[in-house]
Amino acid sequence: MNFEILYTDSGSKARAGKITTDHGAIETPIFMPVGTAGSVKTVHFRELEEDIHAQIILGNTYHLYLRPGTDILEQAGGLHKFIGWDHPILTDSGGFQVFSLTGIRKLKEEGVLFQSHIDGSKHFFTPEITVDIQRTIGADIIMALDECTPGTADYQYAKKSMQLTHRWLLRGIEHFDTVSPKYGYSQAFFPIVQGCVYPDLRRESAKFIADQNKDGNAIGGLAVGEPTEKMYEMIEIVNDILPENKPRYLMGVGTPQNILESIERGVDMFDCVMPTRNGRNGMLFTSQGVINIKNAKWKNDFSPLDEKGTSFVDKAYSKAYVRHLFAANELLGLQIASIHNLAFYLWLMNEARLHIRKGDFSLWKKGMIEQLGRRL
Repeated sequence: MNFEILYTDSGSKARAGKITTDHGAIETPIFMPVGTAGSVKTVHFRELEEDIHAQIILGNTYHLYLRPGTDILEQAGGLHKFIGWDHPILTDSGGFQVFSLTGIRKLKEEGVLFQSHIDGSKHFFTPEITVDIQRTIGADIIMALDECTPGTADYQYAKKSMQLTHRWLLRGIEHFDTVSPKYGYSQAFFPIVQGCVYPDLRRESAKFIADQNKDGNAIGGLAVGEPTEKMYEMIEIVNDILPENKPRYLMGVGTPQNILESIERGVDMFDCVMPTRNGRNGMLFTSQGVINIKNAKWKNDFSPLDEKGTSFVDKAYSKAYVRHLFAANELLGLQIASIHNLAFYLWLMNEARLHIRKGDFSLWKKGMIEQLGRRL
């Protein structure tokens, strides 16, 4: 994997660059649609490629390990071939999902014992095992196993958790360096910065992660219950330490406003289920603000979903029609909303790159955030 910075904003830490993988290039800053179990919910891969213009998607180790399982994925030749997607893929190590299984997991120094949410069967993840699983999945970028602490964790718990994540990282790196990719193309390995909302822990973790000199670095444990301003503070602290010549991935974030604020602070990569999950519940993100398409006010509104026309659905379908689909419980409504929201997120990333290139990102961002916050 190669990363180059092509442009920097004159008034902030925002930068536009390019990540090159064996499955193609990724323009940064970038948003990655979440395809947890090998599918971006309600969206066909043709639409992801041609209409949404997704350059990379995200899969999840926990879910893919449980179903369809590594045997099936290996027989298929990896996740790319299994799902018919010939562009880059990133896989989360599954740490966040495992640690979300409150009451059905047990943490040890060696790893974490957990029960499947599907059938209750017991499984054990270690830093080495998650590397092996991700080698079999075959993602272009794979993540280290970490413990994701909640935003409300106390200092001592956050410190112990961070130190465990660091010990796991060293084991994961050692194992990653001793096993080879399975399908004839290279894979990059990203460590994850932890430390909750404590500045000294975040600095310590960022320094430790930077010292490993891997292909890129991730920031985890944010947008998990802490105040938004605290999240921005932690991003600034971490990005002052993480190397500038490596891509920075903020995991699980977030709203369009969160993303623009984080780009301004030097983040390059994002993922979140919000565009598709909120879309399936009738919330549409547009260039003029947020729409609850279920509201009666759209019943007779025959204007496009978004005047900017960020995807084909914006031009093809009116607000009145999409509201009708939701009222009638038609599945097409969920599909249109998901496509629209993902296309809007990718459009926003493209606009951000253009304004970084022009050098006026911060000025553009300020006006855009005011628009995005409106409830229409």
